[in-house]
Amino acid sequence: MLPEAWFQRLADEGLTADLDAEVQELLLDLARIAAHASERWTAPLSTWIAGVALAELPPEQRPERLRTLVTSLDPEQA
Repeated sequence: MLPEAWFQRLADEGLTADLDAEVQELLLDLARIAAHASERWTAPLSTWIAGVALAELPPEQRPERLRTLVTSLDPEQA
């Protein structure tokens, strides 16, 4: 299934979010880091935790906070 079709299925279930290209890339980076630093199953749970925590911030602050998180966790940035 193409990604667009998958996300449409989520939208059909009432699950939508503003997911611009930058945030999408940062979430995928977070998942990659989690999967390589620990066990693969930590990737989806890490993105869930980040999403829930970042939802409390004003929308304009979320990308920068996510970028800071990814940078702090990425061993390639060290």
